[in-house]
Amino acid sequence: MSNQFIKSLLPISDWLPNYKKAAFRADLLAGITVAVMLVPQGMAYALLAGMPPIYGLYAGLIPLFLYAILGTSRQLSIGPVAISALLIWAGISPLAEAGSPEYISLVILTGLLVGVFQVILSLFRMGFLVNFLSHPVIIGFTSAAAIIIIINQLKDALGFHIPRFAHTYETLLYTLQHLPETHLLSLLMCLGSIAIIALLKKVHKKIPGALLVVIIGSLITWLFNLDEKGLNIIKDVPAGLPSFVVPDLSIANIQALLSVVFTVSVIGIVESISIAKVLENKHKDYTVRPDQELFALGLSKIGGAFFQALPTSGSFSRSAVNNEAGAKTGMASIITALIVALTLVLLTPLFYYLPKAVLAAIILMAVKNLFEIKEIIELWKIHRQDFIMMSITFVGTLILGISEGVILGVVISILVAMYRSSRPHIPVLGRLPGTTAYRNIERFKDIIQLDSILIIRFDNQLYFANILYFKEKVKELINKRENKPKVLLLDASSIHDMDSSGLHTLEEIHDFLEQHKIIFGLSGAIGPIRDLLSKSGLMDLIGKENQFVNIHSAVQYYHAENEDQQQWVEGAIQNNVK
Repeated sequence: MSNQFIKSLLPISDWLPNYKKAAFRADLLAGITVAVMLVPQGMAYALLAGMPPIYGLYAGLIPLFLYAILGTSRQLSIGPVAISALLIWAGISPLAEAGSPEYISLVILTGLLVGVFQVILSLFRMGFLVNFLSHPVIIGFTSAAAIIIIINQLKDALGFHIPRFAHTYETLLYTLQHLPETHLLSLLMCLGSIAIIALLKKVHKKIPGALLVVIIGSLITWLFNLDEKGLNIIKDVPAGLPSFVVPDLSIANIQALLSVVFTVSVIGIVESISIAKVLENKHKDYTVRPDQELFALGLSKIGGAFFQALPTSGSFSRSAVNNEAGAKTGMASIITALIVALTLVLLTPLFYYLPKAVLAAIILMAVKNLFEIKEIIELWKIHRQDFIMMSITFVGTLILGISEGVILGVVISILVAMYRSSRPHIPVLGRLPGTTAYRNIERFKDIIQLDSILIIRFDNQLYFANILYFKEKVKELINKRENKPKVLLLDASSIHDMDSSGLHTLEEIHDFLEQHKIIFGLSGAIGPIRDLLSKSGLMDLIGKENQFVNIHSAVQYYHAENEDQQQWVEGAIQNNVK
């Protein structure tokens, strides 16, 4: 195997041979800082997923090692995240009781299947499929997911049992009806933890507020025996590293999990690669390769599944902290994993008195960043169509559910993309005075249009989905003219691709124009399009004399034959020379 191939498959081999002591010092600090965040968050997100807290800590081991070896981002921090945890709970809780052995088995299997799915996407270079989940849809989904997460945490924040309902609004309604049952001690513990985290964040962003409230909450509970006064605590957290297990690969289980595997995969890919790309732009000393990222993320989940890890993904908050703390390479993630391993071996007894209300506070503070209020306002001001897409996804996720919200978002994204592609921008062009530039007549004043030539530009690929719109638009523009033009000039500079339907359409337009004694001219066609025209015979049908490098050359050609336009042509030539 060539050295380049090894570096491509194992990105660690690119930076490790030149690893320096200064980089290690930076990675050490970053790794410790992220570990301090990951330990309490891991336990909190495990509870959010309906799992015992220990499985959140297991997610901070093998997946981090594997990603450090295989991932192309040097600052991305993977591990348990709120959105994936919620998706898992929403998809698996109808199949088994949360926290039960069967439920745990299904969650571990989900991680394995998600990993396999992502590796397959990587091998077939199909990462582009996630592009069908548009940004407005992601905003709508994550904002709705944040509300669902908050409502799901009310049982621990308020300290009373809330049954599981099929819809979020039912959970909220039940909670409001039973507010008098609120356990005051739990509520105070949650609000106090939120206040401390928020205060410490204002003092300094690097202060580990989540870890401090875990320590303070556990100490207060232990000192004052608050568990005996109705405060729900974590109790026993198993000590030691996870054992090797083989997930239950029964066909029935795999079939039951297909929908949740799809939703967790799609959202996880979008989250992780978008974070990695943002970090890449900040550093510019390495390149994030999406297909390799899919491979790294998938293999991390597969490896984690065999060691009982909660499914992992890229974390917005921990990646930001990792970057701000100065992480230089994947060594920071390895250090984080080693500290988590040390915690599992030595420190789990200390979590016995940890109140669930504190973990609820950690989750509530983390998910507030999922609300994209600024971007929602911008969508309203700038692009109403995208705002509507976002709103439909938001409402649909709240009403229908998490998994259904993801599927709805994908469907909406595809439908909108198809609609926009089927009705491309087709402006009429005219010459800017004193120049040889041709622009949209609706955007510029005093633009020069000639009665004898109708110039249009087609701003998309010409393919089966938009050929009907194109034909109708051409006929409409010709019929709108008081005087029938002698030439229809198509500026093809923006047509980047064309299928057989597009070729047939150009032939039909040529025949239509010929019947009406209108010349069909073509300008600015790029090389691949000219190749298609040549192979199909359209180049000969249109005539090489009617094909031009640019619009102005075509205008000069068609008017040079017209003596009454000779003066205009000479003026245009002089402007061109200038």
